[in-house]
Amino acid sequence: MFKPKLFAAAAAVALLAAAPGLAQVQGRPGHEVSEVVVTAAPFPVTLDSATTSVDILRRQDIDQAPVGGIGDALSGVAGVRSSAFGPGASRPVIRGLSGPRVLVLSNGLGQVDASALSPDHAVATDPQEAERIEVLRGPSALAYGGSAIGGVVNIIDERIPTHRLDGAFEGRALASYSSVDNGWMTAGALKGGAGPFVFSIDGVRRETKDYDVPTFPESRRQLEADGEPFPGDVDSKVENTFANLSAYGAGLSYVGADGFVGFSVKRTETDYGVPGHAHEEDAGEEEEEVVTIDLEQTRYDLRAEQNGDFGPFEKVRFLAGYADYTHTEFEGGAPGTVFKSDGWEARIEAVQPNRDGWQGAVGLQGLKRDFNAIGDEAFVPATRTTEWGVFTLQRWDRETWGFEGGLRIEQKDLESVVGDRSFTGVSASLGAFVRPAEGVFLSVSGSRTERGPSQEELFANGPHPATRSFEVGDVTLDSEVSYALDLTGHVERGPFEVDAHLFAVRYEGFIDLRPTGAEDADSGLPIFLFEQTDARFVGAEIEGSFRAWEDGGRSLRFEAAADYVRGKTDLGPPARIPPWSVTGRGIYDGGWWSGSLEVRRVGGQDRVADFELPTDGYTLVNAQLTVRPFEDKDLRLFVEGRNLGDVEAREHASFLKDIAPLPGRNVRVGLGYRF
Repeated sequence: MFKPKLFAAAAAVALLAAAPGLAQVQGRPGHEVSEVVVTAAPFPVTLDSATTSVDILRRQDIDQAPVGGIGDALSGVAGVRSSAFGPGASRPVIRGLSGPRVLVLSNGLGQVDASALSPDHAVATDPQEAERIEVLRGPSALAYGGSAIGGVVNIIDERIPTHRLDGAFEGRALASYSSVDNGWMTAGALKGGAGPFVFSIDGVRRETKDYDVPTFPESRRQLEADGEPFPGDVDSKVENTFANLSAYGAGLSYVGADGFVGFSVKRTETDYGVPGHAHEEDAGEEEEEVVTIDLEQTRYDLRAEQNGDFGPFEKVRFLAGYADYTHTEFEGGAPGTVFKSDGWEARIEAVQPNRDGWQGAVGLQGLKRDFNAIGDEAFVPATRTTEWGVFTLQRWDRETWGFEGGLRIEQKDLESVVGDRSFTGVSASLGAFVRPAEGVFLSVSGSRTERGPSQEELFANGPHPATRSFEVGDVTLDSEVSYALDLTGHVERGPFEVDAHLFAVRYEGFIDLRPTGAEDADSGLPIFLFEQTDARFVGAEIEGSFRAWEDGGRSLRFEAAADYVRGKTDLGPPARIPPWSVTGRGIYDGGWWSGSLEVRRVGGQDRVADFELPTDGYTLVNAQLTVRPFEDKDLRLFVEGRNLGDVEAREHASFLKDIAPLPGRNVRVGLGYRF
């Protein structure tokens, strides 16, 4: 049950934390503002002053990212991999964690979909809708609650305009074709206005067919485990990997001198194949049925922001969203299981003014979601989830040193026919940073984060063919608590720039899906049970660049990135922990044209969980050429090649790694225009 006294006390603590901001002191002089990280806090925090790991994909990066789900678009970011459940469904895997531990947001609010329930469920927001995508790991995600215990991905669009236009219209358009899947994609957005009223329309359309691979889809290890011969490295396709998506929306805002208020509506429709989906057994032999998924969601959003004198605050921001989601699985063309999710989420934030480097904010967040599944694979019962959270974030930046911290208290209630559970979570973080020299930023942050179990972890009881398991939840599970330490270093000296992060996380009550060794009599699937154990994760992410040469509008730059994560539980290694990776690239900008060459090495993974097969390493070579034929217009023609060596590449973080390798050689050509 929701505890009013608890949240009243928490709100009082948050307001007391904001009170010192009433002092009339001038802001920091001479501070050069760099790019602001929108998701890190309600108040401005620049990228070069973030105390934990943050990456930003801007619109041009999104244009030329791999076409597909959000996991595929982010798969080259240090510390991030894709769940790679075919082109139709991919979620990000951050520092080895995924599912209910990684929160995917749309403009700061949850998706209200079923993507965290299973890896074959698509995220209801496409990357091509975004103007920018921000990825946060560590304590910087505290304001979003326990579901962000692994990290946050925020897909930020401009469907609700927040500023007036300089001219009558502005917009963008993109079209591309890819050879590996005979795929077409178009996306565009348009904004127009008259005085304080600004409207927007946008849309994405994508069609892809089954993609090519340079080898037999099933791995040598999988065939050996099945007692079958390997037919050799022959060109093939991964069957049932088609994907069709349409997403379109519109928004209208009133933008005044001191703020704005706006409303938007969006419709998403997608159908895609689920490769390697086994459903039933007949006389001891497994029958494969073609499984496709049809997803529909209608979403409504309201956003408002007002500047003014609100006591200790200078700005109030409000976000709210409602979504109605339906996901139907078709088996052999006939409707099978139907997943429904509808609900709302709202968030209000009050921001303190910057006074002598002291910034802060307090906020309140709430959500209610009704989930239901109907059909043979309804392994999770109908569940109503209600969450409330109150939080404060505070930062004191004294130019050469400073502190930051946060506190969040949340209540999570889950109601189902299996039982009702309530969890009260307390999360907190504290960090310190120094700038010992010009262009050098060093920080250490510690955090305690508490996550209430998800509905599938508590209530699951049935066959889940997508993960090839019969999953059994445990209604007695306790909250999962993590204690994390993050060390961060940003260095920018002359032509060199380095961003490095070391992290260590200890989990108490880590919820893991473990095999029991038994088999379900009806489905023939191995039985897996959600169990709690202690766990430890350690790892590192490092990114660097070197400006080797500049001459007017021409330049040559080299970049490198590497990541590593290692997980351990008291019951053995957790499943699907990504191996290390190292990426190097050279980028030449010749003014009217630019090009890049990238080499990415991903290691093998032989430290595996029970019933999990090792994965070989691979090396990908990618290249890109962009031409801007007109000086006065932002028209870009580009051609890119991925996996130019046409090598076998399997993503260890994917449930499908041994039956669906990553796509083979792909040439993509495209045209982009901004006005």
